[in-house]
Amino acid sequence: MKFESQVVHAGDRKRKQGLAVPSTTPINLSTTYFYESAATLDRVLGHEEEGFSYGRYANPTNVALEELCTELEHGHGSLATASGMSAIQIALQAALLDRSHHIVASNSIYGATIGLLDQVFGPYDVGVTYVDVCDLKAVETAIAESNPGCIFMESVSNPLLRVGDIEQIARMAKSAGAALVVDNTFATPMQMRPLDLGANIIVHSATKYLAGHGDVLGGIVVSDDTHAESVRMLSRLIGPVLGPFESYLTMRGIKTLALRFERQCQNAKILAEWLSAHPRVDRVYYCSDAGHPDACNIKKFFAPGLFGAILSFEIKGANKESVLRFMDRLKMVVPGTSLGDVHTLLLYPLIASHRNISPKMRERMGIRENLVRVAAGIEAPEDIIADLDQALGSI
Repeated sequence: MKFESQVVHAGDRKRKQGLAVPSTTPINLSTTYFYESAATLDRVLGHEEEGFSYGRYANPTNVALEELCTELEHGHGSLATASGMSAIQIALQAALLDRSHHIVASNSIYGATIGLLDQVFGPYDVGVTYVDVCDLKAVETAIAESNPGCIFMESVSNPLLRVGDIEQIARMAKSAGAALVVDNTFATPMQMRPLDLGANIIVHSATKYLAGHGDVLGGIVVSDDTHAESVRMLSRLIGPVLGPFESYLTMRGIKTLALRFERQCQNAKILAEWLSAHPRVDRVYYCSDAGHPDACNIKKFFAPGLFGAILSFEIKGANKESVLRFMDRLKMVVPGTSLGDVHTLLLYPLIASHRNISPKMRERMGIRENLVRVAAGIEAPEDIIADLDQALGSI
């Protein structure tokens, strides 16, 4: 099936002989399962037979969502987790099992991910080397010098939308015996599938485009056959599982992903072109820009015609006070801390996604005081433009 059909049908409608089949996956709230024969339960608990025993191990609603995500990302297995950050933690732990406890990470990623690497993994003697993943020579040098067990990057970086050569980095990782973990939240499997390019594990904040309506907090880990059991084993022990109601909502959201994301990408492109000519805007960051520093990778890896639904721009001469004033003037665009919703969201990295990053590090990352990030929604683009225009006119 094509992607547009997969999002609607994969994971749903489990057929059992003699039973009515619900057209939508039900919400299964039970924490405990038993069988007519205790011997069957013994085999299920011993992983000798498929089945359910305890909610921390598996749940029918979660399994349906996981099957859907596995198919969309061309993976071997998936895990639905309680948040995008828990998905990253499980993925990195799975990657580091039986490998060198060192991570080579992109130096342009989500601020909370940097916090996870430095404040959670660091105290457990996991070393981290940050590198520009768009500089393949620098990546090669970092791998040679640190002997990492894992390489971590975002398919599209947050918030300046850099796109590294995942295919080449995957080859480097394999040669070094390291696992490549990719956060694919911004791109979604509709725009790019990192596992097809050689990555070993990908993660999503399901809160964003997958669920898509601002009402779910969740994460997804999709892995290849080498890491699927490690991911599941860690989940059984640690238990960062997504609740069945949230799994249901995420699965329902994914059914319209193809429609939503296509419209959001179209709106983002329109906004980027309009902002590029606005007198109050210094610079626009968007992947359709012919002058984008990673234009070759974008052409090579992105689905045709899809440049993503995120853009960032710098407001001319703005400081923190004037950016906050601009945000207060917005009437329809939501000045919130997320992305991927049906409504357009505007985020100020200085106070949100990269708040806890030092000013010097933010400057090195290119995140300046006048930078804002826009996640285009599905509204009429004329209305989004009108709202941004009147708010920009106030500063």
